[in-house]
Amino acid sequence: MCLQEGVVAYVHGKMSLQKNLEKYRDVDEDALLQDMSKEELDKLTQDLEDMDPENEMLPVGMRQRDQTKKPPTGPFLRENLLSYLQKQAQETGEKEELVPYTGEKKGKPYVPPEKPYHPLDDKVSLEPEWEEALAKATDAEMCDIAAILGMYTLMSNKQYYDSLGSSHIMNIEGLNSVVKPDQYKAVPDEPPNPTNLEETLERIKKNDSALEDVNLNNILDISTSMMKEFAEALTSNTHVKSFSIVGTRCNEAMAYALAEMLKINRTLKILNIESNLISGRGILAVLLAVMNNDSIMELRVDNQHQQLGDRVEMQMAALLEHNGSLLKFGYHFMQQGPRTRAAIAVTKNNDMLRRKRVEGPKKST
Repeated sequence: MCLQEGVVAYVHGKMSLQKNLEKYRDVDEDALLQDMSKEELDKLTQDLEDMDPENEMLPVGMRQRDQTKKPPTGPFLRENLLSYLQKQAQETGEKEELVPYTGEKKGKPYVPPEKPYHPLDDKVSLEPEWEEALAKATDAEMCDIAAILGMYTLMSNKQYYDSLGSSHIMNIEGLNSVVKPDQYKAVPDEPPNPTNLEETLERIKKNDSALEDVNLNNILDISTSMMKEFAEALTSNTHVKSFSIVGTRCNEAMAYALAEMLKINRTLKILNIESNLISGRGILAVLLAVMNNDSIMELRVDNQHQQLGDRVEMQMAALLEHNGSLLKFGYHFMQQGPRTRAAIAVTKNNDMLRRKRVEGPKKST
């Protein structure tokens, strides 16, 4: 019953409101505005203005109504404003002090604490001959004495170490001398690689027994075709044990040629291809060939032109775990996981070699 009565009251109220509004449909608005006075029109205008004081996107003048009634007094004159302010300041009297100033000091006066005793504050008395020697000592001699006593804070590092490393007075300018830089010593450039490419290639092809170390490092004018000839020549060579081509701009084609060579060669023990232009695929091809080659004991592939990436490093670590002969592997892994796996694999191979060396003499006896 209460719900029905509420619904009925709401319907009756809405119907009565509509009836009251119907009488304003035919009202002449223009006639009403003409009959209103100026004050009423101004008030109506202020009520109809839509202002939003919290809207920061609107100019300041549009955030609030213009309520200024006073007419403007004229343009801004700085001299008139200063004279008015000065006159007003002179006419305004000083405020009376509630408590007159008498100059009386209140509270306890500050007493500085006593300085603690320190043995260094006492005046040091030396023997007369020491007093006379120190009084006649020059600044350079005082600098050497300070260095001997370990008083390095009184001089620069260069002055300190020069005084300790020589039996003569090195600093002739004293404690306040200006520290000068060391004289630059020109370091000569590293001499170019003297290896004769044609002669070395011919000796490899002839399987020269005296040639065991081939070093082509930093020779930049080697063509790709000649590098492939070196790889093909090493395929049938049985005396070369070390082959290094660091900084020779070798690309991925050379890496595949070396991989084919490692499938056949069983004499090479050290291969160094650092600081080249080999990609991750070429490095993996060389490692895959080394996995089936028991003669390679040291392989260096670090510092290539571009980073190999996480995926390649994971594959490299997996290949190293299945290799049982590689004792040294030159590459800096960027990820911790592959780095640890590679270190464990290389350490395992070294331990196996050490056990063979230890067990060999025991079996012979």
